[in-house]
Amino acid sequence: MEEFKDARSIKPKEIIEDMTFSPIPSGQSLRRKTWILGIAPYEGMKTIMQRLARERDDIMLDVYVGDLNEGASIVRRNSGHDYDVIISRGGTAELIGQITTIPVIEVTLSVYDILRAIKLAENYSERYAIVGFPGITSNAHLLCDLLQYKIDIFTVHNAMEVEEILKDLKERGYRMVLCDMIATTVAKRLKLNALLITSGNESISSAFDQAVKISAGYASVKEENQFLRSVIRSNSHHTVILKENGDVFFSTLDENQFPQLREILLRELPAVLHNETHKFFKNLEGTLYAFTCKRILYLGAPCGVFYFSSSSVPLATSKYGIQYTNVKESEDYFFNSFYSVTSSSSNMQATIENINQTSFPVMLSGEAGSGKEQIARALYSQGSLRNNPLITINCALVNDRSWNFITNHYNSPFNDNDNTIFLKDITALPESRLRQLLSIMVDMNLCKRNRIIFSCICPQGKGLPSSALEFVNLLSCITIHLSPLRERASDIPTLSSLYLNTLNVSMANQIIGFEPEAMNLLQHYDWPYNYTQFKRILNELALITTTPYIRAIHVAELLEKESSHLIPSPDIHTPETNGSSYSLNLNRSLDEISQDIIRQVLAECGGNQSAAAKRLKISRSTLWRVLNR
Repeated sequence: MEEFKDARSIKPKEIIEDMTFSPIPSGQSLRRKTWILGIAPYEGMKTIMQRLARERDDIMLDVYVGDLNEGASIVRRNSGHDYDVIISRGGTAELIGQITTIPVIEVTLSVYDILRAIKLAENYSERYAIVGFPGITSNAHLLCDLLQYKIDIFTVHNAMEVEEILKDLKERGYRMVLCDMIATTVAKRLKLNALLITSGNESISSAFDQAVKISAGYASVKEENQFLRSVIRSNSHHTVILKENGDVFFSTLDENQFPQLREILLRELPAVLHNETHKFFKNLEGTLYAFTCKRILYLGAPCGVFYFSSSSVPLATSKYGIQYTNVKESEDYFFNSFYSVTSSSSNMQATIENINQTSFPVMLSGEAGSGKEQIARALYSQGSLRNNPLITINCALVNDRSWNFITNHYNSPFNDNDNTIFLKDITALPESRLRQLLSIMVDMNLCKRNRIIFSCICPQGKGLPSSALEFVNLLSCITIHLSPLRERASDIPTLSSLYLNTLNVSMANQIIGFEPEAMNLLQHYDWPYNYTQFKRILNELALITTTPYIRAIHVAELLEKESSHLIPSPDIHTPETNGSSYSLNLNRSLDEISQDIIRQVLAECGGNQSAAAKRLKISRSTLWRVLNR
């Protein structure tokens, strides 16, 4: 079969130069020949394959003789050739199928092949039997039933059984077996006569026909595969598919891009395999990557598919007012917060669970430092979209660049779906941007496509700002108001003890409590910045305390410093406090004017009610009563 082997060694250019072209007759087209690698278990089968191949114009054949492991070795040695199909027989075909992705066609033993072997054995005078795999013995039973032959037939199911059965037959007086190539080899070793059931022309021709059909389909699949890969690679998004063990199944990334993203993909792979869909964002060296992932099955095994795009706009840090976090980061942030440690949210848990049964937007309101962001993270981490990112937009930090990204960029979180978007302190936006934001949310149906959470800061003693109320009414928001710390003055001893325990663990302290006067000072302080301020004061007290109890003198000094030097938070939207620049609206009731004056003085005193009462020459209880009318 040298002419077939030589054909594969000819270079395409040489073929073209030697070809004589002639017009294709009407109604005909060029047909692609099927390249076949034949592995024959015996020399006679090779000869038949070569002869039949020469009679056909739709195949090219390379054929070698090799049984079982030798046949597999031949396939490995020829793996560099672009064969369409491999043809072999019996156990050799089965073994080859385990080591190659090329389609393997098995030359089956037909009824005619078995009948020929039986006819050859008719003149054999001693006792014999038919031994083989079910493909042989089932046809043998059929023939013996039809022709009323009395021949013993024994079926084997794997190569390990062959020797045991042949030994048993020899002991029982059998002197010959009709069998396949595996049994023939064993029989000769056991000094048994063997008549090999050979494959005839019909069986090999049928295998060639199957090879041509499968090759056509296989070639179509390969071409479609290449086409789809080209389509995927030409997409503006990247695609990476990882197997369950982390191996790369497919990637559109080049060799330079993949290493820096590999660690991120491997870290997220368990979450992708665990959930039907998964989304997250990552910032690498000023580039924002937005990932949309899903789990798919390939041959019964799960794979993680990562679709992602990149944006050169470096907006993934809170510096620009936009922050992307996943559920683990949000849970860590919440559970390590003062709000969680002191169980301040325990009375909110039922509310959080009820709200998460709906998809309505949520408006969180309260004074600065009252825990709005912690509640937002709790809503997200316990919500149905927790497998997708939490996108926090801090409106107080949004600049022109980030605002343009949010409202105009194709990679804006507003253009995505199924995320939780937390718009923190919306009243910090200028009036023009607030109206633009509201219009965008309505026009883009944003609250239907994503979970939206707002927060706004309410000045002390006042309700929702009018701009926030407009969002609540137009978007049908569920509202949650968080109480200030001063309304929980009786809980301050408990909150302090819980947080001190955490500080003792982290700072290796052994503080066991407060002096009575120290706790009294904490309970009677106004805490204008609520839990945020309370946590900061406790941190500093734990740092400077070297005795078992926190001393009153230290508390007094810190609170005095708070009152004297603390600049009012820009989050609390109060009137200007530069003396004459503050204008008082006199077209109101006396109570409203009195409340305005007290709030102005209180702001100038850094939230210290005692100092404000002293300055106004009224008692602290009077000040409190006027503020809460």
